[in-house]
Amino acid sequence: MGIFIERVEAVRSMMRAHGWDAVVISGCDPHSSEYSAPRWHQIAWVSGYTGEGDLVITADHCGVWTDSRYFILASRELPAAGAELHRTRVPDEESIPRWLSRHFEGWGEVTVAVDGLSQTAGSVAEIQAALGDRCTIADVPDMLDPIWTDRPAIPQTPIITLGTEQVGWSRLQKISWIRKWLREKGHDAILLTALDEIAWMLNVRGQDVEYNPVVMSYLLVTSDSVMWFVRKGPLAPGDSETQDSFEELLADGVDIEDYSDIGGTLSRIVDGDYIRSLFVDPSTLNYDLYKILKASASDASVTSGTSPVALRKAVKNEVEIEGMREAHYEDGIAMECFLHWLETSVQADELVTERDAADMLHEFRSRIEGFRGESFETISAYGANAALPHYVTPEDDSAELLPRGLYLNDSGGQFLFGTTDITRTVPLGPCTPLEREDYTLVLKGHIDLAKAIFPKGSAGCQIDAIARQPLWNSMRNFGHGTGHGVGFYLGVHEGPMQIRQNFSRQPVVAGMITSDEPGLYREGQSGVRHENLLLAVDAGTNEFGSWMRFETLTLCHFDTSIVVKELLDPSEIEWLNRYNARVYETLSPRLPSDVAEWLREKTLPI
Repeated sequence: MGIFIERVEAVRSMMRAHGWDAVVISGCDPHSSEYSAPRWHQIAWVSGYTGEGDLVITADHCGVWTDSRYFILASRELPAAGAELHRTRVPDEESIPRWLSRHFEGWGEVTVAVDGLSQTAGSVAEIQAALGDRCTIADVPDMLDPIWTDRPAIPQTPIITLGTEQVGWSRLQKISWIRKWLREKGHDAILLTALDEIAWMLNVRGQDVEYNPVVMSYLLVTSDSVMWFVRKGPLAPGDSETQDSFEELLADGVDIEDYSDIGGTLSRIVDGDYIRSLFVDPSTLNYDLYKILKASASDASVTSGTSPVALRKAVKNEVEIEGMREAHYEDGIAMECFLHWLETSVQADELVTERDAADMLHEFRSRIEGFRGESFETISAYGANAALPHYVTPEDDSAELLPRGLYLNDSGGQFLFGTTDITRTVPLGPCTPLEREDYTLVLKGHIDLAKAIFPKGSAGCQIDAIARQPLWNSMRNFGHGTGHGVGFYLGVHEGPMQIRQNFSRQPVVAGMITSDEPGLYREGQSGVRHENLLLAVDAGTNEFGSWMRFETLTLCHFDTSIVVKELLDPSEIEWLNRYNARVYETLSPRLPSDVAEWLREKTLPI
């Protein structure tokens, strides 16, 4: 019996011991973060599946629910646990609540166990609604602790603070802004549970979650106090950065509290007259805290809604925008040096693997002053591996790069002055006619979105088709979103704006930064994705209304050697030539002479 089947059976033993009919294990941490610290890699520990999703175990079934980005990965990894793939974001999707309702049809009482720290109140409410009155929810915080004996601890890493010269607004200005919002909405306090929102509010950054400079914490802001629940124990010896940060925060009126005290504090303050109206965002409020609030507060004292911080954070100020421009300038230099090294090494028949390429790009980025690490795990994928949109490059025995076909690199950096995210698909030698066609059509879609002009107030879902139309015209498509928001030295993925087919009312607002990354994937053959980051800007007003457009921030050429020129219209060719010329003119003064000469040849007009 394999280790993952043993672990699934260990969960079933717990179920029998406690009378649970189903266990739902979320891939989230207590803050509904997209990426989580190792302590909350619960699905990977139980099942061996390393992608995003949710796991359901019953007496006779084990399944993972995930979307098209992970279908191929899931089909490879789930058999080790005897688990079945349930596809989401597809026309015939059956959600976990609906599946549970069907699976237990005809049953009497049904008990569904969840780790309330890692489930949102909203997700549990959906399960309860689907099963109705016969459903009992067993909230079991840290449910896996009895069988996961070497489970990692809650992280506590060094904390730094950022000044107004880096972020534009001081934390006192942000606290004043949120208090004004509370007064206008008639609330006494707001509980922030999303880690990137807390980092933005307090101008702090940490290393508690790999690739995301956030700090595991909760933030409670009232009319006269700010309580940051962040301390997990004594500071590590020599951690002067955190001590200095705490002192700076205390001087600004921020009380430093223990992370584990959040539940007791909430119970105490909403049970009296101190807080008459507390605002929470149920999308990131975990079920365990929700239960505490429900037990302690009257119906009128807790209000649920969308946190105002998410939108305010997404609209970058001028200081942040200039920082992001600097980050993309520095990142562009690293990328061009990397692509030059890659091409010359492969053409010289040197042994280069996917892992070698990822490590070399890290080396180039690490030379940049202010570099704090990657913004996500680099996807370094050759040939058929690039058909997995979220391919994980093996540490050992990764594929060798050969002087033919396509290589895809999706990567980014975290810098003290900004965050980058870029994908380049490049030919390593001769490519097939189909590879060239796919490459060009994806590039065509990327260009069309980058140069689009659209009415002010348009939502991302309304402009998503611009990037897909060239692919749709050839009856091709991709399963992921076209664009996601990007934070300022924060999460590489941030809301609330996104460019994807899923309906969302959130309009594109000037100052937002989004990716532009259409793709095309042929399982077992190849994958193509072209990605730049775009800044939303005003395009002017006329008798037909106000208009928006994008400014491209990313600086790195597109390889035109395999472009099928006949598939591009004149305006697309003009955009491509102008963009490549701008990349050369901007970056060449800082590049080594051999890289600059190589880039000059790469950016000649087509």
